[in-house]
Amino acid sequence: MKRAAGSVALITGGGSGIGAAAAERLAGIGCAVAINYSRNGAGAEAVAERCRALGVKAITLSGNVANDEDCRRMADETVAGLGRLDILVNCAGVTRRVPANDLEALAGEDFSAVNAVNVAGTFQMIRAATPHLKRSGAGTIVNISSDSAITGDGSSLAYAASKGALNTLTLGLARELAPEIRVNAICPGFVDTSWALAWQDAESYARFKQRVADVAPLKIIPTPDDIADMIEWLVVGARCVTGQLLVIDGGTHLTVGNPLA
Repeated sequence: MKRAAGSVALITGGGSGIGAAAAERLAGIGCAVAINYSRNGAGAEAVAERCRALGVKAITLSGNVANDEDCRRMADETVAGLGRLDILVNCAGVTRRVPANDLEALAGEDFSAVNAVNVAGTFQMIRAATPHLKRSGAGTIVNISSDSAITGDGSSLAYAASKGALNTLTLGLARELAPEIRVNAICPGFVDTSWALAWQDAESYARFKQRVADVAPLKIIPTPDDIADMIEWLVVGARCVTGQLLVIDGGTHLTVGNPLA
C-alpha cells in the first residue's frame, strides 16, 4: 500500500472505535491527523498520543458536527495547526436504540436528533472541508455509513433511515465534487467495538457477538481494523473510485429477510 507522507486527515468521532482505528491507520502511513471528539476528550487525546508515537503530528478538536459553526472552525483549525487538509473521514454518529416493531417508541424528535449528526452533520463537515480539500489536489472523503442503510435493520428505524440518507448524500456529493474530490462510503454491519456495551453487559455482548458470527456467511464479524483497511485503500489506493457504497459485514446483509435462513 502507498504511503501518504505529508498528507493531513481530519477524522470526526475519532476518540474510539472506528474513528480511532482510522486515525492510527492513517498516521501509520504518514498522515498528520486531526481527531475530533464531542464528549470523549480523554479518548481522543490517547489516540493522538498513539499517532504521535508513529512519528506524525496529531491534534484534537472538540466539536459537535451537528453545529455548523463547529464544523467550519474544526476545518480551519486543522489547516491552521497542520498546514493543509487532504482527507476527511466522517465517523461521528449517533442512534436511538428502539426495536423496529415498536413504532410508538420513536418520535419525530428522535429522527431529528439522529439526522442532525448522521446526515446534516456529515454534510456540514464536508461543506466546511471542501475548499481545503479542493486545494489539496487529491482530496478524498470517506463517510462511515452502515449496512442498515441497505437492509432497513439495525438499532432503530431512525438510525437505518439516517444511514440511507447518508448513502444518498454520498452519491450526490461524489458527482458534485468531482473531479477534485473523491467521495465514498463504507457500510459496516455490526463491528466489534465498545459501543454496544452502552446498552448491555459484557456477558450479553459476548453472546450477541457469537450470534452475529453464527449467522454471517463468513462466520466472522468486522473489527475496527477491518474498516480501517478499507479506509486506507480508499484514501491512497483507489484513485478511480468515487460514489461507491462498500458493505463490510461478513455477509450478514445476505441473510436479512431470507425465508430459508
